[in-house]
Amino acid sequence: MLDGFAADPDGLREAAMAAGFGPGANHYPGIRAPLPEAYLEAQLPVIAEAVRAMGVAGELRVIDASFSIVTTPPAELGVRQRLPHVDAFAENRIALVHYLSPEGGDGTAFYRHRSTGFETIDESRAPIFFDQLEAELRMRGMPPAAYIAGDTPLFEQIGHAEARYNRALLYPSWLLHSGAIAPDAALSSDPAAGRLTVTGFLVAE
Repeated sequence: MLDGFAADPDGLREAAMAAGFGPGANHYPGIRAPLPEAYLEAQLPVIAEAVRAMGVAGELRVIDASFSIVTTPPAELGVRQRLPHVDAFAENRIALVHYLSPEGGDGTAFYRHRSTGFETIDESRAPIFFDQLEAELRMRGMPPAAYIAGDTPLFEQIGHAEARYNRALLYPSWLLHSGAIAPDAALSSDPAAGRLTVTGFLVAE
């Protein structure tokens, strides 16, 4: 975790308030908008240093990065959005979450799949994990229409990164994780009031 990540977080919030948001892709439960061009130019050296400290070598390349706000009501969540997930299977892929809500919020939670014991999913584990998960969902039924919060019959929460204003979280994309969204979260689409973050995906080559 990197506190005090950006030099001008208030300026980033102002940029988000002026940005044009649209539906998020890849099962993201909310809306996204483009970042100011200067954001990655300023933050990439800081990210690269932190990634090297994580033991990941290579030159960083940004795959995708945007302002993001979780807005989907629990009743409208798809099954994948109710479960922990991974963003990629490769060890050189890194995820970024930069929290930009002054009140903080609930952050990001990390999980272990109980029946397999998996906390990370790579190419070799993916078929085992998804086959087992599909079988469990058939036997136990679909998860409730809610954001995952804490332990469940299928997953154990093993870590939690608290959201703080202008804190950045970097983690390997193959970790099982989920946004920690409180049951009573307002889920506003207004950048001034909603769960505003920068989300990014990078690869070390």
